[in-house]
Amino acid sequence: MILTTTNSIEGFKIIDYLGIVTGVALNEETMSASFSMSKYMKKIQSSVDSVKETAFQRLQENARQLNANAVVGIKVEVELTTHNYPMVSVTGTAVKVAT
Repeated sequence: MILTTTNSIEGFKIIDYLGIVTGVALNEETMSASFSMSKYMKKIQSSVDSVKETAFQRLQENARQLNANAVVGIKVEVELTTHNYPMVSVTGTAVKVAT
């Protein structure tokens, strides 16, 4: 599956727009502050990376359900909830491209 933040894919022709798809993931492991800010920041970065990967997997699963072979115009939003749970939302347009 082709994933891109652009609205077109160089070298491919979009033949059908299938709908907007999303992938959302939330890490429910509490991010408690420690005495070391660098350790806290590394823990957040690791958690965000993991949650982002899960969100992209869900995005692709939702696109496959629409028989898409690509997702264009992807936007990624990352936020920490009030209890410091990293959450990632990935949204894009599922499309069919000529192969």
